[in-house]
Amino acid sequence: MKGFLKFLSIALVVVFVGFCLWTWASLNYVFSSGERAGYVQKLSKKGWICKTWEGELAMVSLPGTLPEIFNFTVPNDQIAEQINQSLGKRVTITYEQHLGIPTSCFGETGYYITAVRLVE
Repeated sequence: MKGFLKFLSIALVVVFVGFCLWTWASLNYVFSSGERAGYVQKLSKKGWICKTWEGELAMVSLPGTLPEIFNFTVPNDQIAEQINQSLGKRVTITYEQHLGIPTSCFGETGYYITAVRLVE
């Protein structure tokens, strides 16, 4: 019985450390990055336990066409405040895409906004 408990505790530690390493790697490795332009139509702080800023950018390519919606997560409160101040105005957002994030505690999307710029 002692050997089984030792094996079980070591296995749990290995699983926990593996989960932590996977989370760290997925949050620090950037799969792709770029910019999108459009109108932020929604930004809200969501979540029961882990509160994250989630938003939608409506990208219109030609007048009269249906907009494409780009869902994103804002990890920084200062950037979220800048986006809130630019609601309804055309903006360019810079994003980084992270793949394989294990929980929604870090955001509902893999697209993390790193900067926002108002388009005149």
